[in-house]
Amino acid sequence: MAKPKPLMTKSSGPDDGAIQSALRTLDAEASGVAALSAALKSDLGAPFAAAAELIGKAKGRLIVTGLGKSGHIGRKIAATFASTGTPSFFVHAAEASHGDLGMITVDDVILALSWSGEQPEMRNLIAYAARFGIPLIAMTADKDSTLSKAADVQLTLPKAREACPHNLAPTTSSLMMLALGDALAIALLEGRGFTSTDFSVLHPGGKLGALLKYARDLMHSGDTLPLKPLGTKMSDALVEMTSKGFGCVGIVDRHGHLVGIVTDGDLRRQMRPDLLALSVDEVMTKTPKTISRDTLAGEALELLNASKITTLIVTDAKKPVGIIHLHDLLRAGVA
Repeated sequence: MAKPKPLMTKSSGPDDGAIQSALRTLDAEASGVAALSAALKSDLGAPFAAAAELIGKAKGRLIVTGLGKSGHIGRKIAATFASTGTPSFFVHAAEASHGDLGMITVDDVILALSWSGEQPEMRNLIAYAARFGIPLIAMTADKDSTLSKAADVQLTLPKAREACPHNLAPTTSSLMMLALGDALAIALLEGRGFTSTDFSVLHPGGKLGALLKYARDLMHSGDTLPLKPLGTKMSDALVEMTSKGFGCVGIVDRHGHLVGIVTDGDLRRQMRPDLLALSVDEVMTKTPKTISRDTLAGEALELLNASKITTLIVTDAKKPVGIIHLHDLLRAGVA
């Protein structure tokens, strides 16, 4: 019977070789991104602006292409563009020669990724772009490469050493391509004034979709809203709090404007023998935290957490129209 392995002790802690390797990798990749940032402040700046303008003015879509590691990065870049308001999809450079060129129209713009710029699979795509006058943007590390020379705009990445100790496996170079693609997508997003509302239309699912819902989508309204007027006895306010189940009651003036709130916390702070005989005016918290119908669920959650409360009243022109509890956000998948 095999003997059980001894438990790890403090003196036999894990070899930090893997950690040191990881740190070297991150340092190498960080230096690549730093070089890219410096290039944008210099020679890469003008081509970058030209690429953004070309994509922004396109009547059609942005076609991102590449193969190998550049292809994997290209898929992510295309997805980022599409999710931020620039219609885009990925076409594999090799598959393009076997019918997928038909996906590309004369109204489109092509963004071709290749670190060397000399992949033979790109030749048919380059010829197709030239034949039909389709604008071509090259993202390479060699401005004298076949791809770069054929392009209308050359995004020449600065030379950088791969994180791989043999300087072979695409690591730093892949990250630089991804970073520059993200920079293009965000520049276009900001340039067209793409808002969180626009973003929510394209991201209806998952937690991100939940964060982009509005207060009006999650709030309770109508008879479920716990409200009492100024001057109400605390005994009546407590009945309202208990029956509505939100742990609070909003207090309104004679114009229907929200002027205060009585919460479970207020009850504990004001606990005394004559509490139920008092009026809500003497117990309530004035100027309670409120949100509008158009507040994003993510923003509502931030306010709840920052204020260390569990409920927000939704108002319209100072009048309460709804209420949201932390549990509503939990059920919607926001938190």
